[in-house]
Amino acid sequence: METQPSDLGLIARVTHLSKHYGSGEHRVVALDDVSIGIRRGEFTAIMGPSGSGKSTLMHVMAGLDTADADGGGRVWLGDQEITGMRDAELTVLRRRRVGFVFQAFNLVPTLDAQDNITLPFELDGRRPTREEREWIDSIVDALGLRERLTHRPHQLSGGQQQRVAIARALARRPDLLFADEPTGALDSRTSREVLALLRDAAHRSGQSIAMVTHDPIAASHADRILFLADGRIVDDRGPMSAEDISRTMLGMEAVAR
Repeated sequence: METQPSDLGLIARVTHLSKHYGSGEHRVVALDDVSIGIRRGEFTAIMGPSGSGKSTLMHVMAGLDTADADGGGRVWLGDQEITGMRDAELTVLRRRRVGFVFQAFNLVPTLDAQDNITLPFELDGRRPTREEREWIDSIVDALGLRERLTHRPHQLSGGQQQRVAIARALARRPDLLFADEPTGALDSRTSREVLALLRDAAHRSGQSIAMVTHDPIAASHADRILFLADGRIVDDRGPMSAEDISRTMLGMEAVAR
């Protein structure tokens, strides 16, 4: 009987994952035989130089991109293998189990902040339960959005839009939240509050957070840090200080030169 990700305490897993773009002399290897799992209830940071494959890894693990068709490895969300899964099935699975925070926010311009936050419930054809509403209210207050709920995206600053996107991603308490540079548009104080909220979601609610970031300060909030270079995982570390992370990144960039 095949070992399942949950048997290993994992909420997502890839084995021997490879991904390339283009062909011939234009072929670019984004991921090269990567095997890794995201643990349940853990805040994981994914770091690496530009072009190291960190965003591609996140997109494939989230089902937004696919491994190479010919022997590109296998991908699981929970105990469900998504390698080769049809788009319609994958869309439903992502909607119910995965949350996303993108650099571009991806808010619906015609909806106010409140409706953007509860959009995942609308797409699933239901309204939040009372317990879910209480959870959403706690997120809204933690992110300082209470006075902005009736504002549409164009009426919000970049930082406020990012906070709405984060609230939307956390609203359904997804098993797994992928965040791509979630603090990139935020000031230092709001960044600390957002990172504390993500960490709390992992530790108190058992959600798994996978955050792609280039910011050593942001990564220092994580329980685990994966370092990528040239499409491969070159280090897998526990909590680190921002200074140690910076030194590690500088060392990787020096080797790459």
